[in-house]
Amino acid sequence: MSHVRVRFAPSPTGFFHIGSARTALFNWLYARHTKGIFILRIEDTDKERNTEDAKQILFQGMKWLGLYWDEGPEVGGDYGPYYQSERTDIYRCYLEQLQKIDRTYEKDGAIYFKVTGEPQIIEDAVRGRVERTEDKDFVIFRSNGLPVFHFVNVVDDITMGITHVIRGEDHLSNTSKHTELMKAFKVELPQYAHIPLLLKQQGPGKMSKRDRGSLIEEYEQRHFLADAVRNYLCLLGWSPKDDREILPIEEIIQLFDLKGINKNNAKFDEKKLAFINTDYLRNLSLEKFHMLCQPILNESKIIPEDVNEIFVHDVLKICREKIRSIEELPKYCTYFFSEKYSINEKAKQKIFKKGDPLARLNEILSSLETLNSFSEETLEKTVASLAMTHNVSSGEYIHPTRIAVSGTNIGPGFYAMLQVLGKENVLYRIKKFLTEMKA
Repeated sequence: MSHVRVRFAPSPTGFFHIGSARTALFNWLYARHTKGIFILRIEDTDKERNTEDAKQILFQGMKWLGLYWDEGPEVGGDYGPYYQSERTDIYRCYLEQLQKIDRTYEKDGAIYFKVTGEPQIIEDAVRGRVERTEDKDFVIFRSNGLPVFHFVNVVDDITMGITHVIRGEDHLSNTSKHTELMKAFKVELPQYAHIPLLLKQQGPGKMSKRDRGSLIEEYEQRHFLADAVRNYLCLLGWSPKDDREILPIEEIIQLFDLKGINKNNAKFDEKKLAFINTDYLRNLSLEKFHMLCQPILNESKIIPEDVNEIFVHDVLKICREKIRSIEELPKYCTYFFSEKYSINEKAKQKIFKKGDPLARLNEILSSLETLNSFSEETLEKTVASLAMTHNVSSGEYIHPTRIAVSGTNIGPGFYAMLQVLGKENVLYRIKKFLTEMKA
């Protein structure tokens, strides 16, 4: 199947929309699955919006996701140019072909294409058999001399040898125009595959660039893992059919096929993306995780200059298990590096509504003071023994102690947190908290 040639043909506007990224990804996956060619083609005829900065945002987003192209800008290839703005002579040549067979006419300065009015049968790899009739002639060159999308799209696909057109379902209504043109040029139709729309996570309608979470650059800036974002995008309209969701990209490439794409529209869910990102973070090596965290920790300036690197390493090790994204890390672990952490009053009030948390804090303080070992195992046995002695649950010690030493009711594992903070630090913080509660 080495003959497969697919393309992603965006019009860069300064944003890399998640729906466009999903389209690029599905084309890239199919090319990799079939050992075919993935082409990046730039529709840059809108000079006001298609700036150099806009192109670089697109290129950076695709590279961040690992969607490197085989032909196109920065790479080259035998079927260029890969910018529509540089293909004017090609479009004129194909226009002349239509004029020679009397399939065009001019009206009000614009050039129209004469349709046959015959039913257009589209054997779509996702939608199945689709029949549409294009019964109105349509413009292929505007009065200002510029070709329209339908014309250049078809000409580019023909001249670049595109075998499979994988694009959003919203383009299905255009396809009868495209097949009319292709038949006029007497070329073989490509295999069409119109993938389901990407719906916003709240409310009806297609996801737009104004919706939260709709831009790839957002996730890069928020320090999400590119592999996790790409994995999630694979699931928006496709699944491996065995209830698995988190797979290495090599396996996704092996499994991906057009037959596996769903007909139903896909709903974006940032919580699910965050869950997948958490799993990817958990499976990173600690060295890789530390390397990825370093820039955001440096930027946040929460780590004192004289801090022990082993301590930082230990903090990251236990935090990695719980955080959903690296962007959460500074807020999540500030209390490890400073005594000036605020107390979450809402969480504290909830904990202090029942039982006798101050008595529990005094009891655990006394027990911790006697410990020679401050390991997770020893700490867990200590709390279990206290709970049994006083006939209460372990939670009655865990929750007020967590608030006292960290200021919050969430965080890494309780015993791991105490071990990393260390005996001296933990005792100091509990005493300080008890003193403030009495004041």
